Amino acid sequence: MVIRLARQRVCSICVTPREETPEWERAAATAVCGQVRELVRVSAGRSARLSREQKGQFVAVCWTAQMYLHFDDPKPRYVAGWGDLPEWQRETDADIFEAVEQSG
Repeated sequence: MVIRLARQRVCSICVTPREETPEWERAAATAVCGQVRELVRVSAGRSARLSREQKGQFVAVCWTAQMYLHFDDPKPRYVAGWGDLPEWQRETDADIFEAVEQSG
């Protein structure tokens, strides 16, 4: 299962065939999913006690770090702070965390 992070899309959750997703975006999404899995593991599942907002913020920070890894000068919307993200993006980030968390 590929969970696609949708920072640059104007929708709540975008599903694009893997072959149509740029390599950098696949790599970034894979890294973020791994970071969420690792947080769940090292917290012995206690990450379930995080608020939905905290879960979304974690995904947002991981995504931002990936954008700086993949781009020397990322678009501002790729690295926007939590307070600057539209509501649909904050909800998507929380959805991503919860989907990874529940996938075991």
